[in-house]
Amino acid sequence: MTIIIGINAYHGDSAAAIIVDGKLIAAVEEERFRRIKHWAGFPSDAVKFCLEEAAVSVDGLDHIAVNSDPKANLLKKATYAVRSRPKPGLIFDRIKNKRERADVASELAKMFPGSKIQAKVHQIEHHISHLASAHLVSPFDESVTVSVDGFGDFSSGAWGVGRGSRIDVDNRIFFPHSLGIFYQAMTQFIGFPHYGDEYKVMGLAPFGKPTYMEQMREIVKLKSDGGYSLNLDFFRHHKEKVDYEWSGGLPVVGKLFSDDVEGLFGLPARGKSTSIDQRHWDIAHSVQAMYEEAFFNLLESTHSMYGIDNLTLAGGCAMNSVANGKVYRRSPFKNMYIQSAAGDAGGAIGSAYAVASELGHAAERFHMSHAYWGPSYSNDYHEKVLDHRKDELASAGCTVDRIKDEGELCLLTADAIGEGLVIGWFQGRMEWGPRALGNRSILCDPRRADMKDILNSKIKRRESFRPFAPSILRENVIEWFEEEDDVPFMMQVFQIRESKRAEIPAVTHVDGSGRLQTVSKDCNPRYYRLIKTYGNRTGVPILLNTSFNENEPVVCRPEEALDCFLRTSMDVLVLGDFFVHRHLAEDGAGD
Repeated sequence: MTIIIGINAYHGDSAAAIIVDGKLIAAVEEERFRRIKHWAGFPSDAVKFCLEEAAVSVDGLDHIAVNSDPKANLLKKATYAVRSRPKPGLIFDRIKNKRERADVASELAKMFPGSKIQAKVHQIEHHISHLASAHLVSPFDESVTVSVDGFGDFSSGAWGVGRGSRIDVDNRIFFPHSLGIFYQAMTQFIGFPHYGDEYKVMGLAPFGKPTYMEQMREIVKLKSDGGYSLNLDFFRHHKEKVDYEWSGGLPVVGKLFSDDVEGLFGLPARGKSTSIDQRHWDIAHSVQAMYEEAFFNLLESTHSMYGIDNLTLAGGCAMNSVANGKVYRRSPFKNMYIQSAAGDAGGAIGSAYAVASELGHAAERFHMSHAYWGPSYSNDYHEKVLDHRKDELASAGCTVDRIKDEGELCLLTADAIGEGLVIGWFQGRMEWGPRALGNRSILCDPRRADMKDILNSKIKRRESFRPFAPSILRENVIEWFEEEDDVPFMMQVFQIRESKRAEIPAVTHVDGSGRLQTVSKDCNPRYYRLIKTYGNRTGVPILLNTSFNENEPVVCRPEEALDCFLRTSMDVLVLGDFFVHRHLAEDGAGD
């Protein structure tokens, strides 16, 4: 038996994953335990969970894989330093970060004093980890595999071919050029400064027009071989010390764009006190359009080069579900796979599978068809949590019923959704990746035009331009959407059929699109049954699905689900088999 733990450490979305004889056992992000979004640092709690789930001690590990290799691309680094002479602070920060990542064995020794760690540590180059996280867990024996992100190991992109358990990389994009940095810098310029805010630009883009494309093409230059470069006049990261904070806690990234961007667009960067207007909508639209130009230029080139119809994507830019949803229309690829944690957290899985491949333990290909690799809790545990807080629940006007028959539970929940109530749905193992996929979800009626406002007033309180997503039964996709595909991880945005948009206004974006999740009976039988029941009652086999949280990471434990339920105006909490219903003034608030 060979046990490998993969780790993404000292970076945003730190995480751990464990595989035994080539099979994934557990994977989880550290933020779910620390309760700080995108938590950066060493993922000690995630490591402990993975070891517990695999029933192994740290002494029993055979290999430790880390998704970073300080020795990667050394010649490129040296050449850049000699030619560009960046400020000393920039070099020092990068050296310090690499040293931290290289010291994983010492961190494990601190966590488990007295243990004798025998495992061999493998440092896997950042983009090799990304590519492995895509191809090696995909359903394809052969694929064009592409990784695009900000930066990792002095590179921002890599692509090649995966065949069986082997990945051959044929091209890379090196520092300082990066599509991820372009998108992040423009996200900052539009006034969204926090790490991970790029999804807000995707949500804002459909409200605008491509009026700034001339300026965007001044910033990003496309190449005939599928590559791209940045006009560095508009950036700071390559020559100045940009603040990066990864040591522990919320990741912080300083200003990436130069002052020349303001001159290019003819307006100042949006500050906190400046409202969003048409200019910002148009810039967001143009940013997304420029990213897509570069992305599809790359895909056209790689398909032409390899002649393979299967595509696997990874890296932070693979989270751009809007672009992903256009792959079948704007590229020659016919099949695509993107795993649920395509960003840096996914490097934990990727580095582990890269090592398994090197050792010959990935011959029997593992397909990651679902995302349920986190902690789970029994109904007995749920009962103890609810009993411990029964007085608080009573004061909140709640009744608690245990519904042991799953059909009855789903019927009761489906009817509550149909009545316009907001449901907290907590079931089974927590999802791996940033998106709730039916085990840590808030569920609502997609048919109500006012449901988005109801949900934001009760719980989310987020920007009005951000859409909510539809979960749909896999067999009904073609009836409701213009594309036909498996989208189990909510990684693609498809156009909703025009004839159906009026039926599901709560999950239809302004441009007629929806970021769907397809739900199959095999992967999540209880969630499937709930949607099926709701569909039988209403004729709509779709639920509005958003993450179970309130300005925090997605809930992990039942205690956090109950906290969120009680401090918000959520109407119902379905905790395993327990149906918790609020009956005071909030009852019927969705009517």
